[in-house]
Amino acid sequence: MTGDLPAVVLDCRGKPCPLPIIELARHIADVPVGELLGVAATDAAAAVDVPAWCRMRGQEYAGELAAHDGVPVYVVRRLG
Repeated sequence: MTGDLPAVVLDCRGKPCPLPIIELARHIADVPVGELLGVAATDAAAAVDVPAWCRMRGQEYAGELAAHDGVPVYVVRRLG
């Protein structure tokens, strides 16, 4: 992942599958095309689900960051 930071980070800590993906789908339009959106999720399935959702929805999976508390933040670049 580049040094870019997400414009928006969704707090999905404690939400079980599939809620992080539902939140991602609901909020992807909250960022302009080309910008990053992060999903902070404690659900282990998000590590697989977010990249798969990006492939299915034509978005770019831009990698993973760690939140200040160590929770993974899965980053998506909105392509359209």
